Amino acid sequence: MPTIKSPLLIAILSLLAAMITIQSGASIAKQLFPLVGPGGTVALRISLSALILMLIFRPWRARLSWPQWRSMCIYGASLGGMQLSFYFAIERIPLGIGVALEFSGPLLLALLSSKRKKDLIWVALAILGIVFLLPDMNGVDALDPIGVALALIAGGFWAGYIWFGQRAGSVGSGGMTVSIGMLVAAVIYFPIATQLAEASIFSWSILPMALLVAVMSSALPYSLEMVALSRLSTQHFSVLMSLEPAIAAMAGLAILGENLQWSQWLAIFMIITASMGSTLSAAKSPTKVTQE
Repeated sequence: MPTIKSPLLIAILSLLAAMITIQSGASIAKQLFPLVGPGGTVALRISLSALILMLIFRPWRARLSWPQWRSMCIYGASLGGMQLSFYFAIERIPLGIGVALEFSGPLLLALLSSKRKKDLIWVALAILGIVFLLPDMNGVDALDPIGVALALIAGGFWAGYIWFGQRAGSVGSGGMTVSIGMLVAAVIYFPIATQLAEASIFSWSILPMALLVAVMSSALPYSLEMVALSRLSTQHFSVLMSLEPAIAAMAGLAILGENLQWSQWLAIFMIITASMGSTLSAAKSPTKVTQE
């Protein structure tokens, strides 16, 4: 049935594009750390992203019920909390380990949301792949415990972003939803992130880079993810998102010249296999592909 295959394909392509752009944006964002710190980078990222999304999608046109507002507020709080905790995490621990630890949230959500034993196979394979992808398992004891805790907290926020994003996704288009969510995130976290900034963020010299971070790391990928969230079940979305550390590893090789160990290439294969298996399982499911 074409009405099933088309939304699934759109969801997959949207997620792939989102992951590529957000990894590119993360590499640019790290260049802002020496200038304004992770707190200042988050303040710039969420405020500029909220402004851009408001201009494009005009969220004031939305008419939300109280349950929708409740989901939207929790979605926005999760969105901002995920960004703030993750940026402070990767200040203390390597990016690859931070991404892998952050995946504890969505993968746990996928496990809890699964209704078929067959889906658990793909979740387990994705978890195994992420374990293999960790850059230095032997040195895990040397990791900054605060950084590890912050990455795990970011994973919890990520799970909330997925869960409440699906429930908030019925408000018009995905762009409308993410624009309201980003505005909520900016209202909550901009004052906090500004206080945590290591230097003033109100500088024309950093504005071009900050705008690029806002577009590549927030505005564009989160809009694309909302398209996918409205078309995939929670467990399928979570397992497909496991492609992100694999994309990060390949970007590191292509852009930064980072060599990978054989175990890390094996991990990439496991994660891609899990994502493909989850996609095929979603295509065969008669109860979930169309928008909720």
